[in-house]
Amino acid sequence: MTDEKQTRTGAYEDSLIINGSKTGSRKTDERKIEYIKEFQSPDELYQGLVRRVHKYHPSDDISMIDKAYKTACVAHKDQVRKSGEPYIVHPLCVAIILADLELDKETIIAGLLHDVVEDTIMTNAQLKEEFGPDVELLVDGVTKLEQLQYTGDAAPDLQKSREELQAENLRKMFLAMTKDIRVILIKLADRLHNMRTLKYKSPESQKRIARETLDIYSPLAERLGISKIKIELDDLSLKYLESEAYYDLVEKIALRKDAREKYVQDIVDEVTEHIIDAGIDAQIDGRVKHFFSIYKKMKNQGKTIDQIFDLFAVRIIVDSVKDCYAALGVIHEMYKPMPGRFKDYIAMPKANMYQSLHTTLIGSMGVPFEIQIRTFEMHRVAEYGIAAHWKYKEASDGKVSSGGEEEKLAWLSQILEWQKDTADNKEFMKLLKSDLDLFSDHVYCFTPAGDVKNLPAGSTPIDFAYSVHSAVGNKMIGARVNGKLVTIDYQINNGDCIEIMTSQNSKGPSRDWLNIVKSSQAKNKISQWFKSELKEDNILKGRELFQNYCKSKNVNVVEILTAELQRAVMHKYGFNDWDAVLAAIGHGALKEGQVINRMQELYAKENKKQATDEELIAQIQENNANKLMKPKSKTGISVKGIHDVAVRFSRCCAPVPGDEIVGFITRGRGVSIHRTDCINIMSLTDLDRSRLIDAEWQPEEAAERKEKYLTEIVIYAQNRSGLLADITKTLTEKNIDIRSVNTRTNKQDIATIAMTFEITCREELQMIVDKLRMIDSVIDIERTTG
Repeated sequence: MTDEKQTRTGAYEDSLIINGSKTGSRKTDERKIEYIKEFQSPDELYQGLVRRVHKYHPSDDISMIDKAYKTACVAHKDQVRKSGEPYIVHPLCVAIILADLELDKETIIAGLLHDVVEDTIMTNAQLKEEFGPDVELLVDGVTKLEQLQYTGDAAPDLQKSREELQAENLRKMFLAMTKDIRVILIKLADRLHNMRTLKYKSPESQKRIARETLDIYSPLAERLGISKIKIELDDLSLKYLESEAYYDLVEKIALRKDAREKYVQDIVDEVTEHIIDAGIDAQIDGRVKHFFSIYKKMKNQGKTIDQIFDLFAVRIIVDSVKDCYAALGVIHEMYKPMPGRFKDYIAMPKANMYQSLHTTLIGSMGVPFEIQIRTFEMHRVAEYGIAAHWKYKEASDGKVSSGGEEEKLAWLSQILEWQKDTADNKEFMKLLKSDLDLFSDHVYCFTPAGDVKNLPAGSTPIDFAYSVHSAVGNKMIGARVNGKLVTIDYQINNGDCIEIMTSQNSKGPSRDWLNIVKSSQAKNKISQWFKSELKEDNILKGRELFQNYCKSKNVNVVEILTAELQRAVMHKYGFNDWDAVLAAIGHGALKEGQVINRMQELYAKENKKQATDEELIAQIQENNANKLMKPKSKTGISVKGIHDVAVRFSRCCAPVPGDEIVGFITRGRGVSIHRTDCINIMSLTDLDRSRLIDAEWQPEEAAERKEKYLTEIVIYAQNRSGLLADITKTLTEKNIDIRSVNTRTNKQDIATIAMTFEITCREELQMIVDKLRMIDSVIDIERTTG
């Protein structure tokens, strides 16, 4: 099977779509995100775009779209994609995907121009002048920050890592989304076409982009309810992350196509006959579930494709909600429903506006299958989500108006709150991936007033309280579920009615709550409460620690506390103001020594003076003398100011070459070496902090000895058969000596695997972690910090 066949959208060639009898006169939404043939000429693609726009747009005036196309052609004229095509093909394909979603002209124009600011000499000001503020806002929202650089000697240290840059780009995109949701629609179309042409990238880039797509963009498409895009992003990600499994699945599904087609057609015919007899107008069809869905089921349940029978779903589309429940009654009379497999998403819609009735039944041959029942309008929303509603229709006065769909995007407001509250980019990315987690199930519960709350499975009354309001969570003292008092760690079940008891005398949340709550929203709110409540105290304590360290080391505070050096430290550690840095030092997130040493290094670089010949000779002689006197360290560690001292590595944080380290003078056991982010170091008392001493690695000697160091990581993954075997195989292939493995699985079937093994340096550890992240069902990986 060729790559070209597998880049189709809508219906893959080997997917099964069976159309049954249509008893009513109403038609479903026939829009499709169509497959675009490779290597079409730009003019052919543009004509196809125009045809699509004319199909749905009330105005025949495409002059601005034509202008945008010509502008993009000129801007990208000397650029070529990895495939060898002219670059203009990419923005054209993005615009076509947007037109298939029937979006307005401004969005189509922005799709054509979405790369001109990032990749050409065209500026935002020129864009605004030529195409108006709406288009400029949309293009700016999807423009990445990769071109940002810092000048001066500090530039290499100030440039962001790939993860930090990704977090900054996502922060910018989410902020733009609040002003105009069309930003994310353009970004999803951009990502979809990039995934369709991913085969031209290197294998490393393919896996990195596919992983990012599966972690971020596919869940975003799901949150927006655009299943057409989500399904293809999932399948294409699987194709590059697990290519053997993907093609094996494609081949096996194709082999059983004829038998399955007959079986589904028989069910469609049976259902159609009974629905007609009941006097219900409906459209009925059956289709195979998409590859990623089947693959995930096989992995999670440890089954082969021959052992999974419900590979398809029969869909019944009717005119009204009343007909939905009437059809459900007919179906349950025909077939035996499977207990616990009925879901009413009409009464309780998903967060992405999805509505439908789902029921799993046992067929006449004993094979289970799923039926989905919905109205035509619900079907349109299920396929196109926010794009089905987000219409910028032209009024009689020529202006555009929106339908106010922002109200349905409460989750976006939550992400924006994290942006304001979370300065650390890694913490933001962790919260975001956790909230967009594809594997997380949900429970539906009620307030005493009857309002529905949608929470992650395993949520507690604390999660519920913070979903109502942060003030309710902060003042919570207890809870009642269905009228009975429960403990705060009670796990909420579907249909529970939760009542939160609060008190103005409450001292606020406990730190233990962070280990109890399930939702990212609750965790973030609790963390922010502690930071904000104790912020002033932490700032004062941080300032005191900063000044005391400078005094003990004879550092001139006035010299290093310049605005420029403060900005450099803020950029390095991801803070917005200097008080935030001091607060981080105060509550232990940063060590004052590493901040001050960094500022001293930058100050020294900026204030280099031209040395005289005599000074240069003296400096060389001094360096040579130091080199002769410098003792060889058996551990690869140099402790400043101390010679012939016993040095040992702490087990709590397991430092390895490349980590920032610090020494702790123990009583009678020499110097213990810790990572600077070790919990035990950050929680030292003021008295014990005086026993800290600067330490550093001696990379040249470590490289000569090829010393190995113990390290420990914790892997969080969706539990499945063969998970541990896949992890240990990855380490064995890299000749890694595993010392210990400890595993446990919680009630949500999330596996926690703690592994200790030997490595030579931090770079090797990062390479191993990157490999482990590619393993199917791995959610997150952390190093132990104490």
